[in-house]
Amino acid sequence: MEKLVDSGMVSGVLDVTTTEVCDLIVGGVMSAGPARLDAIARTRVPYVGSTGALDMVNFYGIDTVPPQFRGRNLYRHNPQVTLLRTNPEECREIGRWIADKLNACVGPVRFLIPERGVSAIDAPGQPFYDPAADTALFDALESTLRQTQSRKLLRLPLHINDPRFADALVEQFRAIAAD
Repeated sequence: MEKLVDSGMVSGVLDVTTTEVCDLIVGGVMSAGPARLDAIARTRVPYVGSTGALDMVNFYGIDTVPPQFRGRNLYRHNPQVTLLRTNPEECREIGRWIADKLNACVGPVRFLIPERGVSAIDAPGQPFYDPAADTALFDALESTLRQTQSRKLLRLPLHINDPRFADALVEQFRAIAAD
């Protein structure tokens, strides 16, 4: 995505799933690297982002999970993918990291928080449901992001997979892309 944005071939970004940040911060295998979101700041393209899958760190098969995580909440997505649930401390760090990146953006930015869960397995009765971890993430984003006329954070009482949340993302993108 960063290369596409820098190339000028993309005139705006709707970035719903930012899970690579978890892998960068916690040590998973799908990190996009520390330059994630830098192209948004450089190019000033309209950006709408969200917290999709910030409840999980990616590893390959269960045997690839580092020893320090073995006693944590792990979810075997399939034989090749094992997910680690982010804890409140990690979520605070992830939230601050994303907000710091967004604070460098001068172009129009909207960041939407789905207060009722950030993935299909982060919902009541699901294995990654952890309101304390989600709250730590959301509060860190909100307290670290410096909101301006062009940079705003919106908290919605919806789950990320609720069609109304998708509608809100599109509505925000249309609003800032039209400016």
